[in-house]
Amino acid sequence: MAALDMVEQEIARLEGYLDRAMEEVFGKMMGMECRLADEAGGDVEPMEGQMVTALIGLAGALTGTVVLQCARAGALKISESLTGMELPEIDSTVRDAIGEVGNMVAGDWKGQDPELTSRCLLSTPTVVVGSRYELFSRRALIRIDRNYKFAGHVCAITISCQR
Repeated sequence: MAALDMVEQEIARLEGYLDRAMEEVFGKMMGMECRLADEAGGDVEPMEGQMVTALIGLAGALTGTVVLQCARAGALKISESLTGMELPEIDSTVRDAIGEVGNMVAGDWKGQDPELTSRCLLSTPTVVVGSRYELFSRRALIRIDRNYKFAGHVCAITISCQR
């Protein structure tokens, strides 16, 4: 089997893990349905304006990052669902909530693979808030970009890593 085919198979496997992780974290922790945006249908908010991004580092069997990103309204909805409080603006509670959701998604994702469970560590989340920033990472062999829809909002996940 060609190396490229093996990488494509690994990406497909890791995408499946990510889809399950998003469904589980949003469903069990927040009581919200979360599906791939392409499959969910309906209108969703654009990913523009003020954004809230959680970055989680991967080290060990995989090295790289898991990045979870939401527009302002989506971040507020996630925070409301986790805390039970309606929050009017991005504050420390919202930043903590997005960091925690990023951490839960990354943990659930890697926890579905026995090797990653035992040989891949996660960093503490770093949260970035703003309307004009770009994230750059080194070119990685494995790159997953997926958009998920929940409660009329979009959450983008990017996993960029290598073995």
